[in-house]
Amino acid sequence: MRTIFVDGYNVINSWPGLRETKNYSLDAARQKLIELLQNYAAFKGCRIFIVFDAHLQPGSLQKKEKLSENLFIVYTKEGETADNYIEKTIDNMGRRTEVCVVTSDSLEQQLVFQRGAVRMSSWEFYFEVKEAEKKISTKTQKKYSEKRDLLEDRIQKEVLEKLEKIRRSK
Repeated sequence: MRTIFVDGYNVINSWPGLRETKNYSLDAARQKLIELLQNYAAFKGCRIFIVFDAHLQPGSLQKKEKLSENLFIVYTKEGETADNYIEKTIDNMGRRTEVCVVTSDSLEQQLVFQRGAVRMSSWEFYFEVKEAEKKISTKTQKKYSEKRDLLEDRIQKEVLEKLEKIRRSK
């Protein structure tokens, strides 16, 4: 299973929609990102770790949340950046699994590449997520349109016309 590490604030500051939401509420921008990536992870069948910096928050402890089988949220501890956490985790994983790191930080991209991970810019990932959203939408519309069971498909035309006439007369 492919594992993707996302530098949360890097993505929020790069993606349209999230960047504007952040100006009003950082919590709302985080939640919006989490929802987008939860759908993406389920659709693609990959595991995603969204890592948020808490290194400037005095006294903060590392916190991990498992939202589903495919989505994990990590808040780093005081003094630890998202980049530090991602690098350390990739080192511990070794080259046993396919790992992708999403960040637009070019230095971080070089470091994770040296450690055997694939790198992707926040902007590239934005387009990949948007493409997945389109596929999800198309698949959902097709599924529901095939399952529609309309009354007009099950009754005789004459009865349908009489019912329509009654409906219009009221």
